[in-house]
Formats: sequence, C-alpha cells, structure tokens
Amino acid sequence: MAAKLSGGGKKAFALNQNADINVTPFVDVMLVLLIIFMVTAPLATVSIRIDIPPATPPKDAKSKPPTYLSISNDGQIFVSFATGPNSTEMRPATLATMASLIGSSLGVPNPTTQQVFIRADQHVKYSVFMAVVNQLQLDGYYKIGLISEEVQG
Repeated sequence: MAAKLSGGGKKAFALNQNADINVTPFVDVMLVLLIIFMVTAPLATVSIRIDIPPATPPKDAKSKPPTYLSISNDGQIFVSFATGPNSTEMRPATLATMASLIGSSLGVPNPTTQQVFIRADQHVKYSVFMAVVNQLQLDGYYKIGLISEEVQG
C-alpha cells in the first residue's frame, strides 16, 4: 500500500487527503480474539458423566388397550371396553353419560389423568365433534388424542 505525502508542488507543506483505510490493525486484533476464543471455549463447557440404567417395563404391568371414543356418521357416541386381551366391546353413550363410561372403561382411581382417543367418521358434523371434545374437557379429560385412519377403497 502506497501513500502520497507530497502536495502537488503548489505549497511545500500542503498534503492531500488519503482516503485509504488501513485494515491491518483491525485484522490483527480479530485474529488474536479468534485464537483466544478458540482456546477458552473448550474450557467453558462443563460435562458430567452419568450412567443411566436402561429403561425396562415392569414385569407385573398389564398392557391394557387404550380407550376409544367413537362418533358415528349420525352422531352416536360409543365408548370402547376391553373384554379380553385382543377384543373390545363398543357401548353406546350420550354426552351426559360419556364421562362415567370412560371412567369405568379406564378402570383407574383417577381416570382424568389418562389419555382418551377420539375417532370419528369423516362425515360427522363439526358441531357434534366439538360438542364431544368440549364435554370431555368440562368433565376433566384434557389428554385427548385424535385417531385418523386411511379409508380403504
């Protein structure tokens, strides 16, 4: 990089302005900071070794099938009851009796902490579906899962 120090011969001490920016000190400072951060970054991380045992399900736990709440095309509500290890029975319900049937289907002391799955026909009116969901929430069931099934044919 060259700089012109003399004036154009008009005056002996007249200097022209130099518009070049000297970036060398800036680059030097940035490289030094980069090296400092590269050296100190591994020292700033804290790691603790934890040996966690693998998760195994309890041996005495029975796998109970989930509780389904089905809404048919004409707006009828059905609650699933497990009658065996691989079979379920669908019992009809109304908005008023739905919560008690779900509680007896789940069979736990506090059924509102369990998840309930809703499956509905694709032609069910939105107002009927939302009435069921709102009633479930009013009854204290907040863990609601929606089931979607692919239609065959």
